[in-house]
Amino acid sequence: QVQLVESGGGLVQAGGSLRLSCTASGRTFSSYAMGWFRQAPGKERDLVAAITWSGDNTYYADSVKGRFTISRDNAKKTLYLQMNSLKPEDTAVYYCAAARIGRLSLEVYEYDYWGQGTQVTVSS
Repeated sequence: QVQLVESGGGLVQAGGSLRLSCTASGRTFSSYAMGWFRQAPGKERDLVAAITWSGDNTYYADSVKGRFTISRDNAKKTLYLQMNSLKPEDTAVYYCAAARIGRLSLEVYEYDYWGQGTQVTVSS
């Protein structure tokens, strides 16, 4: 069992930056692939970025490429999402998720554990 807790969300002006963190409990964090998803009101939950268990491979949605960076520190059992050049359309609840499979996982159904989410609001 893995419990995930996100932090770092908040209100920021367009063009600003935020860094989200996701801290995991349990001993198997380092073997899980991880992902950041977001969900805006009335919309589906979409993958923003994903990373393999080792951190050697990453994926980014086209909408965030070049602006967001996903990383992980397995020793600290923490996942990060550095978000730069934020836009109002980035406003959403951001969720971290863990996939037991370990490889790069791009679909919601591949993820086994979810955090409670953290709100990111970007004002224009």
